[in-house]
Amino acid sequence: MAEQQYDVVVIGSGPGGYVAGIRAGQLGMKVAVIEKDPFLGGTCLHRGCIPTKSLLENADIWTKIQKSKEFGITVGDVHLDWNVVQTRKQGVVDANAKGIEFLFKKNKVERIQGFGKLAGKGVVDVDGKKINTKNVILAMGSVPKDLPHIKADGKRIINSDHILKISEVPKSMLVIGAGAVGCEFASIFARFGTKVTIVEVMPLLLPIEDEEISKEFTRIFKKKGIEVLTDAKVESAEVGDGGVKVVVSSKGKQQTFDVEIVLSATGRRAVTENCGLEGTKVKLERGMVQVDPLMRTGEANIYAIGDIVPTPALAHCASAEGILAVEHMKGLDPRPINYDHVPNATYTDPEVASVGLTEKKAKERGYDVKIGKFPFTANSKAKIIGEAGGLVKYVSDKKYDELLGVHIVGPKATELIAEACAALELEATSESIAKTIHAHPTLSEAMMEAAEDVAGHSIHQ
Repeated sequence: MAEQQYDVVVIGSGPGGYVAGIRAGQLGMKVAVIEKDPFLGGTCLHRGCIPTKSLLENADIWTKIQKSKEFGITVGDVHLDWNVVQTRKQGVVDANAKGIEFLFKKNKVERIQGFGKLAGKGVVDVDGKKINTKNVILAMGSVPKDLPHIKADGKRIINSDHILKISEVPKSMLVIGAGAVGCEFASIFARFGTKVTIVEVMPLLLPIEDEEISKEFTRIFKKKGIEVLTDAKVESAEVGDGGVKVVVSSKGKQQTFDVEIVLSATGRRAVTENCGLEGTKVKLERGMVQVDPLMRTGEANIYAIGDIVPTPALAHCASAEGILAVEHMKGLDPRPINYDHVPNATYTDPEVASVGLTEKKAKERGYDVKIGKFPFTANSKAKIIGEAGGLVKYVSDKKYDELLGVHIVGPKATELIAEACAALELEATSESIAKTIHAHPTLSEAMMEAAEDVAGHSIHQ
């Protein structure tokens, strides 16, 4: 057995694991983070949030250039250099990875490369080498999940990992699944000139969002020239010489599509295999590690966070869980996470963001619901920037005017949602937001006016 004794060993260096490691270092704990990849940052940094948002930024600039004539600016010969797009994306990722390495050194977090797994009480095995530790945080993350009848081959049928590496913009693409991942990639490539078809088994795109927001998003998405098939199922995807023949059944009829590539964006599965969980009291249900509100598993001194636990599979959620786990094992008595207050953000064109309860969920929980809405068409700044589609929607409790949820589709929704997150955390009323003076002209005024609309006195509509 190795002589070194750690206070905590974290398995996985994604936004859950690396943040847990840094917080442990800040608290003076002896900490090691184990990562099988040669780089730190996990899916979020290397195969998820950061590279996709980098590509979305390219798509935004491309769109602005296409629309520049409306602003009196004529741009000359414009073409897309996909190699430069990919190089820039990789540069952003690499800079962030170096940032994590710097933070590990600064906070005395030891990084161990290799495959980590549990190997008995207080012992973690890394490729045969044993490490002693008082506590373990499991943060192994998730990987893309195939549909049973449609397996990704990495060439013609691809997943969200593969698509980040493609060498050119495809002429046509069919996307299976209209959650955040599917819609973001549809939004990127449609703007770069790909003929995109998106297929969703539910009645609306972004089905976890408030129904009204999903409806508005679906309407705008269709206007962008993306073919949308909802209440639809992909029956088969047959790879041929030049592409894929896809059969889709929707509302009782079948359609066939010939496309260059198929993107399967039908969810992710937790990585819990070969992790030494057998023989422990760590309980798995449907592949997910079961935890209590302080992220503790059924086994003493073993915590689990991020995509392997049945909480929102979001980077910022994993980070919060990592901090919670570390602060609890240090004895700081932290407050459990209120999962109603975890925001969703989808960086499509238009953006979508939300926090708290949807109108439907609030009613299901027995609230007497009052709604306030404000369209971006009535917002000066939205007109100035030429992005006046979408709306802000408030879900409020009629009895106490407590804010229950805020839902946005429109320009900079993913930034505007921060005000709503703070409002929910501080138990704000819609009146208190309506009375908060917002600077003019800003997109954030739509937040104020939607709050005013809860009481029926929004000025600009």
